[in-house]
Amino acid sequence: MPREYLKKATLTAQSDASETQKIVRDILEDIEAGGDEAALKYAAKFDKYDGEILMSPEAIAAAAAKVPEKLRRDIEFSHANVKKFAEAQKATVADFETEVVPGLIAGQKAIPVNAAGCYVPGGRYSHIASAIMTVTTAKVAGCNHIVACSPPRPDVGIAPAIIYTAHTCGADKILAMGGVQGVAAMTFGLFGLPKANILVGPGNQFVAEAKRMLFGRVGIDMIAGPTDSLVLADASADPEVVAADLVGQAEHGYNSPVWLVTDHRPLAEEVMTLVPKLIDDLPETNRENATAAWRDYAEVIVCADREEMAATSDDYAPEHLTVQAEDLDWWLSRLSCYGSLFLGEETTVAFGDKASGTNHVLPTSGAASYTGGLSVHKYMKIVTWQRATRQGSRDVALATARISRLEGMEGHARTADIRLRKYFPTENFDLSAEG
Repeated sequence: MPREYLKKATLTAQSDASETQKIVRDILEDIEAGGDEAALKYAAKFDKYDGEILMSPEAIAAAAAKVPEKLRRDIEFSHANVKKFAEAQKATVADFETEVVPGLIAGQKAIPVNAAGCYVPGGRYSHIASAIMTVTTAKVAGCNHIVACSPPRPDVGIAPAIIYTAHTCGADKILAMGGVQGVAAMTFGLFGLPKANILVGPGNQFVAEAKRMLFGRVGIDMIAGPTDSLVLADASADPEVVAADLVGQAEHGYNSPVWLVTDHRPLAEEVMTLVPKLIDDLPETNRENATAAWRDYAEVIVCADREEMAATSDDYAPEHLTVQAEDLDWWLSRLSCYGSLFLGEETTVAFGDKASGTNHVLPTSGAASYTGGLSVHKYMKIVTWQRATRQGSRDVALATARISRLEGMEGHARTADIRLRKYFPTENFDLSAEG
C-alpha cells in the first residue's frame, strides 16, 4: 500500500532567504573593508556590547569561578565522552604508503588545518554542548589554533558556562562577538587572530548564510537549515516515549520538522493524541516553538511494513533518526541516510545532543543523503604523495605521454617524454597516441 499521511506538513523548512542574503552580504563586505573597527560597529549594533572582545586569562578564570561545581562536573563528563569518541574517529584515518607498481610508491597523509573557528550560539540560552562538540573535535584533530566565538549578552558578556566549557575543551582564544560579525572576524583574521581555515558550529539564519557565502575561501562543516528529526516506531514502541521524543525536538524552533513513520496505525493515532498534551505542559517559549513546529511542519506517516518505513526514512534523510522497533540490528544494516542514528528506546537524540559522545552538529534539510556530520575528520586534509625510482617511472611515463596526447595535452606529454629520454636514452619508445 502507498504511504498514508495521517498528518501532512503545511510548510517546509525552506524559506525565502533573499533578504537574509542581502543583509549578510553587505555586512561581510563592510567588515572585510573596514576590519576591526567595522566589526566593533556591528557588535555594538547587534550584540549591544562594548566590553572585552578577546577574553583575557583573568576574565576566563573569573567566569569559571561563577560556574557551579555540579555543572562543571557535567561539562567535564560530556567533554570526556566527546573527546573519547573523537579520538576513536581519528584513529580510523592513518598515514600509509603502498607500492602501486614496482618502483612507484604513493601514500596518504592526514594533516589537520591550522586554524579553526568554532561558533557557539548564545543569546537567551547558554549552548554549552555546541562548545563541547566543536572545540573538542578541533583539538583532537590537532588544529594549531582554535577560536571559540559566541554572542555576548548586553553589558554582561558571554555566559560563564560557555567560557568555562570552551576553555576546558581547548580553545586558544575566546571571542565575545556574535552573528555575522563574529563569523567575519574569524574568517578575516581580525583582532590579531589567525585567519580561520574552517568555520564550524550551528547558528541562526544569518550565521548559516555567512558561512555559506564564505565557503570556498574557507571550509565549513556544512550548510545548515532548521534542525529535523524522524522517529521509526513499530507496534512494540511506547507511545508516550515516542511522543516525548517528537516534542523534545519540536521545541528547537517554530520551523523544526519532526516526523513519525510507523507500520502500526493505532500507535500513530495515540501519539497524535499525546503530543499536543505534552506540548501544552512545556514552558512558554518552548511551548510556542513546539506548537508551531507540530502544527505546520510535522508529519505522521503509516507504511505497510518495515521495508517501506526504512525506504521512507531514507527518502527524508533526517538529521536525527530514532528507531524504536524490534530487531535493531536489521535497522542498523538497512538504513543509509541520516546524520546520527539512535537505536532503541534506551537512547535518544538529546543524549547525542548533550553528553553521549557523538557529535550534534549534523546535516539538515536532506543533506544526510550525501554527507555526515561534524567529526574530527572535518578538520583534517587527506592529502596524497608519491615518489619513484627511474625504472619505476618508466611505464607510468609511457602511459602518461600517450594518454596526454590523445587528450590533446601536448605539454603534459612532454613532461613524460623528457624523463624517458633522460632516464632511458638507449630505448626507442612509441609515444604517439595512435595504434
